[in-house]
Amino acid sequence: MKLYHSKINWINKLSPVQILIVFYMLAVALATILLALPISHKDGVEFAFIDILFTAVSAVSVTGLSTVSIVDTLSTTGYIILAVILQIGAVGIMAIGTLIWLLIGKKIGLKERRLIMTDQNQTSFQGMVHLVKQIIYVLLVIELIGFLVLGTYFLQFYPTAEEAYLHGLFGTISAISNGGFDITGSSLRPFHHDYFVQFINILLIVFGAIGFPVLIEAKEYIFAKSDERNTQRFSLFTKVTTFTFFILVVVGAFGIYLLDFNYFFAGKNWHESLFYSLFQSVTTRSGGLSTMDVGLLTEENHLFMSFLMFIGASPSSAGGGIRTTTFALVVIYVLSYARGVKNIRIFNREVYEGDIAKAVTVTFMAGIIIFLSVLVILKLEPFSFMEVLFEVTSAFGTVGLSLGITGDLTTLSKVILMMLMFIGRVGILTFLLMFERKKKSGDVHYPKEKIIIG
Repeated sequence: MKLYHSKINWINKLSPVQILIVFYMLAVALATILLALPISHKDGVEFAFIDILFTAVSAVSVTGLSTVSIVDTLSTTGYIILAVILQIGAVGIMAIGTLIWLLIGKKIGLKERRLIMTDQNQTSFQGMVHLVKQIIYVLLVIELIGFLVLGTYFLQFYPTAEEAYLHGLFGTISAISNGGFDITGSSLRPFHHDYFVQFINILLIVFGAIGFPVLIEAKEYIFAKSDERNTQRFSLFTKVTTFTFFILVVVGAFGIYLLDFNYFFAGKNWHESLFYSLFQSVTTRSGGLSTMDVGLLTEENHLFMSFLMFIGASPSSAGGGIRTTTFALVVIYVLSYARGVKNIRIFNREVYEGDIAKAVTVTFMAGIIIFLSVLVILKLEPFSFMEVLFEVTSAFGTVGLSLGITGDLTTLSKVILMMLMFIGRVGILTFLLMFERKKKSGDVHYPKEKIIIG
């Protein structure tokens, strides 16, 4: 009894952020155990512990980087287990926990709501249960449609309906979770001329990366009555997120095309070039799936794609990176400061100074983490700077694209990538707040003095 109470007291001493980190670590441990089971991989296949752990972290963080060939290593049971892990990682540990609590009739208290708020990057714990219900409802509906469409379409490519719908199910979950795993052995490259499959996957990746609150607001707008629709106002978050997300997609597609105009895209017709560049731009938001070997692109394109992956997806989504809203606020802040504007305004709304400070902090800390990770891995590995930078930003952005070096990395480098995937999934702010100490009362204020800058 004393041991039980000591465990409860230990948990109560943790902050919501620290408890959330513990839950994600437990999820990684459980995923590792499940993937290590003999039924999860094919007979006679060696699956080293570090590779099992790496795959588990990659799945929970919905990244898609892998040190082994999934199609050659995992069994059909392993595919299903991996898909379930991706589903949990996409929705969030606390969202799944809340669903279980609701099913068993447990009351969702204040502490649980604060955990959900932290996991979903929300600023208020009010309406958290409703948010979780809406997230799960919207995702399941989209996944059901994607599964039926892709599974039925794949009937022409696979010998049995079971195999076709298995690929449809796994492909749908992998795309909407932005997981980037595949069971084809070559991602979506077999469908590089199939624009229907590419279009469905683009939609699924966008749905998973644009942010769950955006999807919920869009759903409410679409199904609202005509008179209510005319008065409905989208939140500033939805406006900034949507605008930034699609600007990055368009600029990314143009950039990828222009940087390889005389190389990879030389000799290709307009629709091939359009879908190649568009898909690669969308997948750098956090998707990880690919219709081509990214190693065929120029180093300039690899650098540009690394920047896109560093930004990543939107907050409260299945993706990682610094997030689209962070990037938008930093750019707007810099432009406003250069123009001498003190109050930051977006879409006729003024932005809190605290949000600007958070955006700058996240960007700066992410840059430091990327720099140190690249520096250490370059010291440990024989690969080029661009190969390492691409791998590091892909892990941090939970994207999953690779230039083919993941499986050849040393154990320490794999551990660094696992840490990056974990940080990218939970978010820089959440990771930093893990080390936050309890505030002390009676803070002492000292005289202020200006410092020369620049």
